[in-house]
Amino acid sequence: MTELVSYELNDGVATITIQNGKANALSHEVFEGLNAALDQAEQDKAVVILAGQPGVFSAGYDLKEMQKGPKEAAALVKTGSTFTRRLAAFPLPVIGACSGHAIAKGAFILLSVDHRIGIEGPFKLGLNEVAIGMTMHHAGIEIARHRLAPAHFYRSVVNAEIYNPEGAVEAGFLDEVVAQDKLVERANELAQHFKTLNMRAHRETKVKAKADYLALLDRCIEQDAEHLGLNG
Repeated sequence: MTELVSYELNDGVATITIQNGKANALSHEVFEGLNAALDQAEQDKAVVILAGQPGVFSAGYDLKEMQKGPKEAAALVKTGSTFTRRLAAFPLPVIGACSGHAIAKGAFILLSVDHRIGIEGPFKLGLNEVAIGMTMHHAGIEIARHRLAPAHFYRSVVNAEIYNPEGAVEAGFLDEVVAQDKLVERANELAQHFKTLNMRAHRETKVKAKADYLALLDRCIEQDAEHLGLNG
């Protein structure tokens, strides 16, 4: 796709890999690459594995862009929220292969795919916005509410609690944890299982099950844009 996002198709499985520096930061260019990769996966009718680099899935938004000013930060947040909304309704199964740390927007991506695999190790996963002085946006609150276990929603969103991989399974950021050298194998094993699904039924059931949530997310994205001054 681009230098920042790679795309590899193998036996009906598309592996999309984010590769943007030490933190795997999410910039406008990365989101452009990710959207182009998802376009290609739709065209290929492929099950998707969304992966990061060794040690880090993503540490969140590109801080250089976020620090340019409120308008620039708000624009990147809207781009990111729109991307996770696309993931939530993607017509083909999406597996998150979490290769290490997943913080802030990296964790929100995990909350938006169909199945999440993490790895054992001293990794941090969670939503640190409140800890670094950011008031959580409406879309982020609802993404978290939709997927996190109720007992962990407040702890994650309001208290900015960060989890190790095993704790992230309990909280709802991950579905399972495997040994580091088993991540690719397990992701591909699961992708082969997902290939046996009826894709029309998967697509229609996903959208039906999430209809109220997706409508709420659309309203939240617009509400955040209005609040942050992007709509006029």
